[in-house]
Amino acid sequence: MIDRDVVFTSAGLHLSGSLTDPEGSDRSPCVLMVTGSGRVDRNENQKKFAINVMGRLAGLLAQRGIASLRYDKRGVGASEGVFWGTGFYDNVLDASAALAFLRTHERMAHDKIFLLGHSEGAYIVTRVAAEAPDAAGVVLLSGGARLGEEELRWQAEQVAGSLTGVNAWLVKLLRIDIVKAQKKQLEKIKRSDKDWYRTQLVGKVNAKWMREFLSYDPADDLSRIEGPVLAITGSKDIQVDPGNLERMAGLVTAPFESHVLPDVTHLLRSEAGPGGLSTYKKQVQKAIDPRVPDLIIAWL
Repeated sequence: MIDRDVVFTSAGLHLSGSLTDPEGSDRSPCVLMVTGSGRVDRNENQKKFAINVMGRLAGLLAQRGIASLRYDKRGVGASEGVFWGTGFYDNVLDASAALAFLRTHERMAHDKIFLLGHSEGAYIVTRVAAEAPDAAGVVLLSGGARLGEEELRWQAEQVAGSLTGVNAWLVKLLRIDIVKAQKKQLEKIKRSDKDWYRTQLVGKVNAKWMREFLSYDPADDLSRIEGPVLAITGSKDIQVDPGNLERMAGLVTAPFESHVLPDVTHLLRSEAGPGGLSTYKKQVQKAIDPRVPDLIIAWL
């Protein structure tokens, strides 16, 4: 296995990534990996919180003769640009540029390029795949099938119900209605015309990204994907509704395979307990649930 540093251009910016190439192979099938939301790097890591989904998958795929490309978002890691001014559709544009880069790479089998996304990345590759009929297939990890705003409202309800210990006590003591507070925040974002602004609760809010994501409905794009689709979501995912897989089944007209993995969370780790936000720091210390890469590799 060889990890090569690569650079490709999107909207005049140089984006940096890692092309993981099975050693000794020629014209390899390849998976373009797109990370989830937030200021995460090519491996889906951020300071003090390393998910490392993409880095782990890249190594496992290479062992089976499958190459992969993962890259840093704008303004993250070694990539140019400003993260806080980057919208959802800018991320889509960057993923399309990465796909174009792979289509011309001398070591890639150009008819065997697959798209894989996790969380927001799954929304992004859904949009890209709808405009790329030559994509060999699509893997959606914790993907969505309804309006972004509906998904975030569902998420707030799950998070509110999953709070335990001190967090639950504080919310009760201060009489905080998490769902109501989120609704108020979303309405403020929709009224804003700024790329980002500061808030006392979370520091900075990427308002441009949020406005675009809130209004994005992947339903039409799911119906336009021509290559086969694999969708995997954990039963204990509290950020993206596992029920999306049933919605996808009614929307995708291409060959479709889906799996709701028991006890798997949004971080793609197995969790015996409730799997709420309070256990996230402990979850990332575990390996990815082996069922996830096993299903992906078998499907590929």
